[in-house]
Amino acid sequence: MSVVPFEATGSGAVPFEATGSGPARQVPARRGPRLALPVVLGLLALPLITAAHHSRPAPYGDHVTVYARVDADAAPALRTTGRAVEAYDKATGRPRWTYHREGARPLALLPVPGHAVALWNDGLVTDTARADGSAVRWHRAIPDSASWLRTPAARGAAGVLQPLDPRGRMLAVVTPQRIAAYRSADGDLRWVLPAEPGCAFEPARSVRHREALLVAQPCADAATPWTSQLIAVDDLGRIVPRRTPLGNELPGGAPDGVRARAENGFAPHR
Repeated sequence: MSVVPFEATGSGAVPFEATGSGPARQVPARRGPRLALPVVLGLLALPLITAAHHSRPAPYGDHVTVYARVDADAAPALRTTGRAVEAYDKATGRPRWTYHREGARPLALLPVPGHAVALWNDGLVTDTARADGSAVRWHRAIPDSASWLRTPAARGAAGVLQPLDPRGRMLAVVTPQRIAAYRSADGDLRWVLPAEPGCAFEPARSVRHREALLVAQPCADAATPWTSQLIAVDDLGRIVPRRTPLGNELPGGAPDGVRARAENGFAPHR
């Protein structure tokens, strides 16, 4: 006995069995195994789909490892360990969480209440939940900063990250070209102050005086008065007389102290 080859299609074709003594007769197909094949293949594919889901690259190359917490109520201290940011318990020194990014290393850290802000050598600023490392809240790329951060003039990124209020609700990123302010809660860009033509900010030459951050802005022209080579900013922008106030709170939130400060002439640079 021989079996004539055939091609199975969706029309329900069945094979024919040929014998040496008579015409070929139709043989009903066994549909059970044929119908089960797609189900079996689907079950075999599930582990592969699950593995592919877990192996997807994290956005921005983020990798956060959370360890056993010693005291979740106490804010951990922060430090850099090679290519990672580490939060650790102040009393025991045990790590609480670590955060690293593929192909990048942290240059500077700014610990503020509830936030662990880091500047990376590729010009990215990140904010991680400080207490437990449960989330990297936001990433912000700082324009024209990656090449400058690789130069000796960057001085290890000293002074680039600056808090603009005591509670750390506003963050300043100071580079030679500009000062940019971000809201810590969501990374929203609130204002930008560019350096004057022929001048450049020096992040390492900055000092805080009460609510103001004073940043040096040396200029190439020696005739530029010294008053123009020193810029004062706060969370509302450059400090100048008769500013128009704008709040920096989250949408729907009450702007703490904005009205009182507006009466004293504080508002964002325009």
